[in-house]
Amino acid sequence: MRFSLWTTAVAQIYSRPNIFRNQGNKTATCSFTLVCVSERTGSFEELALPLFDRLYNFACWLTQDRQEAQDLVQETYVKALKGFSSFQAGTNFRAWIYRILRNTFLTSRTGLRATATVPFDAETDDEKLPVTDETPESILLGRLDMQLVRDALDRLPVAYREVILLCDWEEMSYQEISQALAIPIGTVMSRLSRARQALRRSVQSLQKG
Repeated sequence: MRFSLWTTAVAQIYSRPNIFRNQGNKTATCSFTLVCVSERTGSFEELALPLFDRLYNFACWLTQDRQEAQDLVQETYVKALKGFSSFQAGTNFRAWIYRILRNTFLTSRTGLRATATVPFDAETDDEKLPVTDETPESILLGRLDMQLVRDALDRLPVAYREVILLCDWEEMSYQEISQALAIPIGTVMSRLSRARQALRRSVQSLQKG
């Protein structure tokens, strides 16, 4: 497992299972139950249920709305169960189900709104910018108040927010992220580098008020 100032900074704002910051100072817990999953026992439950809390937290960061996150995870599990026969045993189930969740989000109204007007820097498959655990961004973030980092992360475009969370909290490899996001590894690396720089700028903007 990778531990760094950067990973610690991101993990501390993402680590509490079934908790998502609501408006104001309130927190809300996830209390809904999954339908359909209990209709089938065996390998699907063994693979899918341990990922529930993390999928829900990730859905909250994507949607920025607790109820929408609940619906997104519910739909993800239903789709994953229905399509489980197409999953190849021995391959990466985590990347597979995260890809289902992300694709479901992107086709939702919230996802379409979030991605419709997001300008992207040019990304090429063979542009592999260096990505390391210790960067100027990681050192800065490791010294900041976590609420400030959370607010800065909230302001990032979805594509930047998701790659940071998958890499620095979920600790997915670049290969896993590539599978989950359906983008080349080179694009994963360049996008992660840009996302970390964008997060640093977002923090600095908030600090200036």
